Order: sequence, then structure tokens, then C-alpha cells
Amino acid sequence: MIGLQILIDGFAISSLYALGAIGFTLIFGVSGVLNLAHGGIMLIAALIGWYVAYTFNVSPYIGGAVGIVAGLISAYATYYIVVRPIQRSRTIPAEEHEIFILTATLLWGIMIQVGMDFLFTDNPVTMRPLLPGVISVLGVRTPKNEMMIGVLCWVVIGLMWLLINRTRAGKTLLAASDNPRALGLLGFEISRVYLLAWTIYGLLAGVAGVLLASFLGISSAGAGELTASAFSIVVLGGLGSVTGSLVGAYIVGYLETITAYLIAPTLRPIPALLLLVVVVYVRPQGLLGRR
Repeated sequence: MIGLQILIDGFAISSLYALGAIGFTLIFGVSGVLNLAHGGIMLIAALIGWYVAYTFNVSPYIGGAVGIVAGLISAYATYYIVVRPIQRSRTIPAEEHEIFILTATLLWGIMIQVGMDFLFTDNPVTMRPLLPGVISVLGVRTPKNEMMIGVLCWVVIGLMWLLINRTRAGKTLLAASDNPRALGLLGFEISRVYLLAWTIYGLLAGVAGVLLASFLGISSAGAGELTASAFSIVVLGGLGSVTGSLVGAYIVGYLETITAYLIAPTLRPIPALLLLVVVVYVRPQGLLGRR
């Protein structure tokens, strides 16, 4: 019985991890940006969504929609205020852009966390379930909301796959991830390609943040942990590899779930972190990474 419970809970948690990590790796794959404000953007979406639903006593779907828009806006703010000025700077040597962006997004993420702490305090909050009630799966009672969140994550991931692989804009993103300079020589405006990538990323981070608030709850103190979790998953799967992020998310999600059930909830991150150390030592590019 406990094995089935681990399978169900691990699926929901891993799917949520995958949704959050895919946007993170998409940005790196297309523009080479490691966005360390990732957790802060998810935090904004989650807290704004919760605040709207709770304060105005509206449906969690309405609150969630507002939260997703807030996540998209914060992603745009990260790009236009933090990342783009550094990418276009003539005073910063080109070979140092990455380290400056890394540092700037880290500081930006800290600013977001402090700002959300000021506005909402650091008390954990949970949005009302998107789907109330409990369902029995082979004798295991599971919240319907948990099952729905796992399915919603894969619906969003599937839509993103269709966008990337079945549309002209998506194929442009794939080309940019392989060789942005060649794409520019073909007449494509690289800044527009980057903006599309940040748009998709903002939507993914926003949805992940809202679903997280409805599933596990969230507080402003958790922004750094969200960033660290996404970073660990994409490093484990391979930086820039969406498939690797999916694999990494499920490995981490199930390792954490097994540890929480069979050993102790307080130790749930340890096995995944140990595995990450081993993978980085044996295969630095990650399980499915190319660079």
C-alpha cells in the first residue's frame, strides 16, 4: 500500500518539479542565461495568486490566472531590467557577460524575496484546492487536487512540446539554441527570439508557482530553495536539455518521496543531492546534456 502511495505522491511532486525546471533549462538552452531569480518569479506568481483568491474571495482559478500573469510580468522585468542591459553593455567584456548575469539575477532574486517578505510576511500560505475532495486509487485515498496537478503539469508540458516542435516560432527557438549567430545571419532578430523564450519561461514559471501554492503551499523564505531545486534538476539532467530536465525531475521527485516515506521527511533532499554530486563528478555535462 505504501508503495502505491509513493508512486502517486512522487508522480505529482515530480511533475511539478519538471514544469518548474523546464522553463529554467529553456532559457539557458536558448540564451545561455542561468536565471538565479527563478525561485523569486515562481514566488511572485504563487503569492499574488493566493492573495487575489483569498482577499477577494474569488475562485482559485481566477486567482491562479492573475498569478500566472504576475509571473509573466516578473519574467519580463527580469529580462529587461537585469539581463538585457548586461547583454548589450559595451563596458562589460563579452566573455564576462555570463558571470555578471549570474550575479545580477542572484541579487535580483534576493530583492524579490525581501520584497515579497515585506508585502506578505514569511508565513507559509496555501491556495484553496483547484479540485476539492478525495479519490480512492486501489485503496489509497488521495486528494483529487494532487492528481489534477500532476495531469495539469503534463498538459502544459505537452503544449510546450507542440509549440517547440510543431510551429515555426518553436523551430526558431531550437535553431537559436544550436547556433544563434547563424540564425542572426539568416535575418532573424535575435532579441525577438530571446523575448519569445522569456515569454514561454514566464508562463511556465507562473503556472508552476500557482500549482505549487495549491499543492504544497509556499512562503517567501522558500524562493532560494525553489531556485536550488530547479538548478539541481537541470544540472543532473544536463544544462540545456529539456528531456534531461524531465528525467532529472522524476529522479529527484521520487528519491525525495521515497526518503520522506521510508526514512524521514527532514532528510528528503539528501539522497538527490548525493546523486547530483556523483553525476557531476562522473559526467559533468549531466545525464543527457551536450555541454
